[in-house]
Amino acid sequence: MNKIKISAVSYTNSKPFVFGLMHSGILNQIDLSLDIPSECAHKLISNQVDIGLVPVAALLEIPDYKIISSYCIGATGPVDSVFIFSNKPIGEVNTIKLDEQSRTSNNLAKVLLKNYWNLSPKIVDDGPADAFVQIGDRTFGKKNEYAYRYDLAEEWQKFNGLPFVFAVWAANKVIHDNFLLDFNAALKYGLDHRNVVIEQLPSRENFDFGDYLTNKIDYRLDHKKLEALSTFHQFIREL
Repeated sequence: MNKIKISAVSYTNSKPFVFGLMHSGILNQIDLSLDIPSECAHKLISNQVDIGLVPVAALLEIPDYKIISSYCIGATGPVDSVFIFSNKPIGEVNTIKLDEQSRTSNNLAKVLLKNYWNLSPKIVDDGPADAFVQIGDRTFGKKNEYAYRYDLAEEWQKFNGLPFVFAVWAANKVIHDNFLLDFNAALKYGLDHRNVVIEQLPSRENFDFGDYLTNKIDYRLDHKKLEALSTFHQFIREL
């Protein structure tokens, strides 16, 4: 039997999913790789994998994609790992750098700058900038290093009252129902064993992994997050 190729995000927020895939008995059915979010998207778009934990902005580039799970990487308030950092208030930001590891969060920053803050700073690739987008584990413990930090999930919720979904499990082809049952059971297994995952993470004085994986990341892909996903896609189209 050909193994199902899966790309999962290598960040801490997906560790419960990876734990489930590694320890639930499904491992012999899959070929699993761990990648930064932009590479997860690239692999699914280019048909290098069958399933990916895909940043939602990239779904617009995948013809006939299928969301195959009721689990996601989402947030219903501050997510604590997706920021605009700056030493100036957002209203004084004239230049901004985006995060090369991100698609969704860069687009989220653009949507909020245009529609919430009514700003149009210049996006710069090199040299100094007034602010920058940063996501994932590289943000842990950095909130006190900058005078201003804007949690983009929190700002999105202030903007329109919706939760946010950063990544979903999507396929670029039809996947057999029996495998999908096993796959979703594996994800649930990992989420049900978050305490084990948290215990295996190194302790940090400036970041609470338990709070992050239990309270900040919301893994349920419910109807409100699907509404948020549709709304976000429409804003991206209008950029």
